[in-house]
Amino acid sequence: MINMAAELSTSINIKEPRWDQSTFVGRAKHFFTVTDPRNILLTNEQLSHAHSIITDYRKGIVSPGLTEDELWRAKYVFDSAFHPDTEEKMILIGRMSAQVPMNMTITGCMMTFYKTTPAVLFWQWINQSFNAIVNYTNRSGDAPITVSQLGTAYVSATTGAVATALGLNALTKHVSPLIGRFVPFAAVAAANCINIPLMRQRELQHGIPITDENGNRLGESTKAAQQAISQVVVSRILMASPGMAIPPFLMNHLEKKAFLKRFPWMSAPIQVSLVGFCLVFATPLCCALFPQKSSMSVSRLEPELQEKIRASHPGVERVYFNKGL
Repeated sequence: MINMAAELSTSINIKEPRWDQSTFVGRAKHFFTVTDPRNILLTNEQLSHAHSIITDYRKGIVSPGLTEDELWRAKYVFDSAFHPDTEEKMILIGRMSAQVPMNMTITGCMMTFYKTTPAVLFWQWINQSFNAIVNYTNRSGDAPITVSQLGTAYVSATTGAVATALGLNALTKHVSPLIGRFVPFAAVAAANCINIPLMRQRELQHGIPITDENGNRLGESTKAAQQAISQVVVSRILMASPGMAIPPFLMNHLEKKAFLKRFPWMSAPIQVSLVGFCLVFATPLCCALFPQKSSMSVSRLEPELQEKIRASHPGVERVYFNKGL
């Protein structure tokens, strides 16, 4: 008789993250793993290997010799590259693991070249194009977004960001140069407030799927979508904060020193590295601010949905939904 004791049990819940998501620390560990930039370097073979381990495991098939650590590693590789609702492979630069390298390059450049109008136009446009890709890649639910909605959101957010940046640049010409360095941050914050709700307007119009605590679908709610999207806007703005608020002080100080006067071209690489250092920590910690599986009480839902749930699932007090990122 073959000894089966060594085989991994099939009862590990890999639908949920490895760490307790009701605590900030558990969510932070989870997002440090999800946003790990090393995941971009994984080959297609490694991704499809993780994909087959996870899909087999969900069917109750355990790959021979698989350990629990390997299973979790496969889950996080799987999650880093495949959409949670549609299971499509996500565009490389739209994945969470590409956030830090992409954002540090774009933000570093936005903050180095912020003085002239063409530079502001170019970098704010690049940033919003990147944001549009990320928002499209990480959209919640299986709700398809139409090309015209994508276009509207993209154009509005880019216009909003550029208008904010140029408007503030004009205002800050007469104040200290340090304040001028914060203009890109204000532009990014304004654009996030426009971009995310527009990108996800379909969810605001039609609602996002809500479930009970066991994952049984109860319907779609626009109230849940409002809560989900406002939480994402807050965490995205905070995510950009350290990288856009700390380097200006340091750069303002460094640019007065002999080194940068002698090598002015070093300004952009230093800025990009500073932003990168901030983002490595800010990205996962801000993603962790709110639980990914967000919840609200039934009494805060739309009246007709409340009636429907009370009729079909009388015991349900709270509903749960994926807030998106």
